[in-house]
Amino acid sequence: MASTLPLRHELKYFISPVQDQVLSRVLSHVLQPDPNGDEHNQYAIRSLYFDTVFNDALYDKLDGVQNRDKYRIRIYNYSDRVIKLECKTKITSLISKRSISIPRDLCEQLIAGDPTGLETTRSGLLNDMFREMTVRLLRPVVLVDYVREAYLHPAEEVRITFDRKLRSGLRSVDLFNPDVPTVPPFEHDETILEVKFNKSLPPYIRNLLNTYCANAVSSAISKYTWCRSFEGLEA
Repeated sequence: MASTLPLRHELKYFISPVQDQVLSRVLSHVLQPDPNGDEHNQYAIRSLYFDTVFNDALYDKLDGVQNRDKYRIRIYNYSDRVIKLECKTKITSLISKRSISIPRDLCEQLIAGDPTGLETTRSGLLNDMFREMTVRLLRPVVLVDYVREAYLHPAEEVRITFDRKLRSGLRSVDLFNPDVPTVPPFEHDETILEVKFNKSLPPYIRNLLNTYCANAVSSAISKYTWCRSFEGLEA
């Protein structure tokens, strides 16, 4: 786990439909919309998460292990135009993310469990992926789908996201198939609000969150863990 990564704060909340609607409208007037969004400032995210044969990423999260890594391949709007290999690192209460764009043929190779050639690349992330796949037998385990609406502010690189319609692809690894059967892990559609920033949240943004999400409680929400809840591995 890299110790020299830039670390950021990440706060997560479950918010009600009313809080979602009101806060989204307020932020649309004071923050910048994500340039990747459509006319409604939304886009679909699909991530294929990897874990070891012993499900270390899952159990480390469930056990509250302070320092941990999580590997995934991410695409947008079910397209192969942009494919990102990412490693999200948590160090105590802070997070960081390494990301690299990869071509579809390499993506398919990783999904097939073949790390051949990654050890010779100049990318530290691909080198780490090679190590994890060969030593710890990292392999793809679950698709995670949701729709994101995001707002940005340059101060402290604030990023506020509304993640809706979370769905699990169960054990499917068919990353580019938009028709993969998926199921929601929640009984009701929940909106997950995420707030990311560098060192401190600008006071006026904090005040907006306190005003319009007064009853929302910060929680260690993991989309990955929720989407694997159908496998009965939590016990």
